[in-house]
Amino acid sequence: MHMHRLEKAWLTIGVSMLAVFLLVLGVMTFGRGIAPPNEHIHHIDPTKVSETPPFDKPQLTKIGDNLYKAVMVAYAFGYDPQEQMEIPAGATVHFEITSSDVVHGFEIPGTNVNVMVTPGEVSHVSHTFDKPGEYLILCNEYCGIAHEMMKTTLVVK
Repeated sequence: MHMHRLEKAWLTIGVSMLAVFLLVLGVMTFGRGIAPPNEHIHHIDPTKVSETPPFDKPQLTKIGDNLYKAVMVAYAFGYDPQEQMEIPAGATVHFEITSSDVVHGFEIPGTNVNVMVTPGEVSHVSHTFDKPGEYLILCNEYCGIAHEMMKTTLVVK
């Protein structure tokens, strides 16, 4: 097969640019220690979620004036706490969620709350609920045969 000299030149330029890009990326990553921040990543043993505080007692707790903390555990086809949670309008909720089995999603439609819940990691997300109503909390990551049943509610009064 015969290649024209201009094709060879452009092919050489493209491969050279790719090599330079990968070299710079490698030097920045390994040589200078640049990596995504991990100071907000909390790990727990996924086999001992039910024994690890605060996930041994998942619940909604008032921690300040119009400020709440919701500790939740996602498991196959459900969330703990299973009962409906209630807060006043204008309250801010800090969610701490982990999984005891597989990867799950945690989404509240109509808000900016949408995180992936991975076994062994604690996911954090906060939201201020200004409008009264019933907010559906659902799993948006396929987790098995009864995935569509995985939901709970947050009522804002």
